[in-house]
Amino acid sequence: MTQAEIKLCSLLLQEHFGEIVEKIGVHLIKTGSQPLRVIVHDTGTSLDQVKKALCVLIQHNLVIYQVHKRGVVEYEAQCSRVLRMLRFPRYIYTTKALYGDTGELIVEELLLNGKMTMSAVVKKVADRLTDTMEDGKTMDYAEVSNTFVQLADTRFVQRCPMVHAPENSDTGPPPPAPSLVVNEKDMYLVPKLSLIGKGKRRRSSDEDAADEPKAKKPKRTTDNKEPTPDDGIYWQTNLDRFHQHFRDQAIVNAVANRMDQTSSEIVRAMLRMSEVTTSSDAPFTQPLSSNEIFRSLPVGYNISKQVLDQYLTLLADDPLEFVGKSGDSGGGMYVINFHKALASLATATLESVIQERFGSRCARIFRLVLQKKHLEQKQVEDFAMIPAKEAKDMLYKMLSENFISLQEIPKTPDHAPSRTFYLYTVNVLSAARMLLHRCYKASTRKVSEGRSHHCICASYRCRGSTVARNRGDDHSP
Repeated sequence: MTQAEIKLCSLLLQEHFGEIVEKIGVHLIKTGSQPLRVIVHDTGTSLDQVKKALCVLIQHNLVIYQVHKRGVVEYEAQCSRVLRMLRFPRYIYTTKALYGDTGELIVEELLLNGKMTMSAVVKKVADRLTDTMEDGKTMDYAEVSNTFVQLADTRFVQRCPMVHAPENSDTGPPPPAPSLVVNEKDMYLVPKLSLIGKGKRRRSSDEDAADEPKAKKPKRTTDNKEPTPDDGIYWQTNLDRFHQHFRDQAIVNAVANRMDQTSSEIVRAMLRMSEVTTSSDAPFTQPLSSNEIFRSLPVGYNISKQVLDQYLTLLADDPLEFVGKSGDSGGGMYVINFHKALASLATATLESVIQERFGSRCARIFRLVLQKKHLEQKQVEDFAMIPAKEAKDMLYKMLSENFISLQEIPKTPDHAPSRTFYLYTVNVLSAARMLLHRCYKASTRKVSEGRSHHCICASYRCRGSTVARNRGDDHSP
């Protein structure tokens, strides 16, 4: 964990959950897993406040816990989950583009609340959509439920782990903390609910006071206490699935820029066929035959089987190796190499940053060193066809910014400069991490300047959420 990441996590936690939760979360990020009593002692916070803060963090999947052999429960912060809060507006915007306003509000409610039952989400979203409609129109629960089912089928939402009930619950003391289990078969299984009804409009406090006596208000809140059919089945957003969608979109756009639109549509079809069958961290997609790809192309896309085979051959022979051939059965078996694709995208990002900061000549030198692996300064000058003084200045600029590195290869054990080779090389992974670290610093500066509006989805609403505009609660950017 770098200081920039810790500072950014601190600002995000304080902005969304307050000072106490921020204090507990940052302490766990800095120290690692800690038991409850140690957290209370080290932070100087009361036991009740620490418990409430941990409940909030666990509810939003920002802290996990585990029971050790001695029966001590330790809590551990998930820094990567905290940093993903920066992407919440993008998750919501993506869902809106795919599933409309209903999908937008479903994901927004799950992100705001961490975990919710399906029935609670459907009713809340239906009420919010009804508020934005004209007088006399309401949103049916069934429509919202259908959109929720679509999100579960495409794995954008998933079930939360459930409490594991021990077989011999009568014998022995209860465990210090419940154990959670995940059944992969039921992770995306939507319970069969007969949600009948329509969304209700919010009523202002003045209308409530005029239309309803005060004596009836508490009675209404105590009548409906029947458990819902899906009681105990909680849902959360599947952030890995969103990242998989972002990755697929980046690959499709890269293929379109390198080749043409037809090639990108072929790659999009391959990714769409593999988005459910391939895990988000798999290095390759499942092998797909040419015949399967042909049948999965969009309806009305006029391309013959022979032309498809030619495009697949071109994609497989491309030096970037986004698409690889894994067999000859079924007209040829093809896969998408995610590792190669992501490495190429990271390299292209580095080249773009260098060109913007140092100019096209520095970008030419960077690409040359990247291609040749190791080069001496004289070789860089000759291959890049740049005067020696300018090439030297550009190399030292990129070296000082850690975009390239210098490797010493001595001829003798004394490392004498006159008997040592100095080779320039590019460590893509190290340069990408350095660039990511700078992004964290920039995000920290932006959050600390107060440009966000103290709510998780505010920046998204400021960009023009349809529901927010209709509701009239846009924030001023």
